[in-house]
Amino acid sequence: MRRYYIFHVITVLLFSACKQPGMKTIGTIEQADSSLLSIISKDAKVEVIAEGFDWSEGPLWIPGANMLLFSDIPQNKICKWTEAGGLETYLTPSGYTGAKPRGGELGSNALILDKQGRLVMCQHGDRRMARMDAPLDHPASRFVSLADNYDGKKFNSPNDAVFRSNGDLFFTDPPYGMEQQEKDPARELPFHGVFKVSTDGKVTLLTDTLTRPNGLAFTPDEKTLIVANSDPNKAVWYMFDIAENDSLVNPRLLRDVTEEAKTETGLPDGFKIDRQGNIFATGPGGVWIFNSGGKLLGKIKAPVATSNCALAEDDKVLYITADNYVLRVKMR
Repeated sequence: MRRYYIFHVITVLLFSACKQPGMKTIGTIEQADSSLLSIISKDAKVEVIAEGFDWSEGPLWIPGANMLLFSDIPQNKICKWTEAGGLETYLTPSGYTGAKPRGGELGSNALILDKQGRLVMCQHGDRRMARMDAPLDHPASRFVSLADNYDGKKFNSPNDAVFRSNGDLFFTDPPYGMEQQEKDPARELPFHGVFKVSTDGKVTLLTDTLTRPNGLAFTPDEKTLIVANSDPNKAVWYMFDIAENDSLVNPRLLRDVTEEAKTETGLPDGFKIDRQGNIFATGPGGVWIFNSGGKLLGKIKAPVATSNCALAEDDKVLYITADNYVLRVKMR
């Protein structure tokens, strides 16, 4: 009897020691259409891979290094996460390099790669689009300005950006990085624009009609530009056709979520589009998932405001920046 009891205790202890603790999860996945199951498996979870940030933003997956980069805007730094090494500081300062102390949303926001694989960022504090003048594996706070003004007037605070396949850079310029936002005395432009920087450095204003332009992305054929508007009074995603001269024409709505924004946390913000044209858009209550025709397929619900997302591993994994968290959904 005693021998059996000892064996039983040892067996239980060994089993407990070998059992791995599960990843912390938050939120749920809400299905609106059965076709969501072709994108996200029914048993997928919303995992917390890192937390403790002031406001996480601008996630970027680097396939060659199997690492995720993202901004913590108020802390003026870029963080790095890997499965093997966990969380590390990657770069600081990242968005404001001035000597005068300041508050607000001063760091980098969106992070993207150019055609040469170099890190490009929206710098709130320095009010420009800039490229890190250092290799990805040896980051340094040295920057080359790609664009910092339109017609001699400084940008507000570039927020999100995307490269077209020909190398042209498109970005939005709301006031969120200015200490007093649209009332800041240092503000020079009287509007919040969507801009293009051509490969020769020319800056073109594409539209000044949006109240709070934020996230933006091209459809896979690059014939349509979608822009999120993070205005609580006009919380929508706009779609524009791109004419031959790159003017934005045929404006229309992908979705108006102004009513949902009154009761759920978050606004239309950053988003990504996969190779099939499916749209993963942060908005009220979490990440809204639309198919290429604009039909709502479902949502990744989160208890905090989501700000942006990044696709990885052949569009099978979605990383989400969400307030003080960074989340991961292994979709398939």
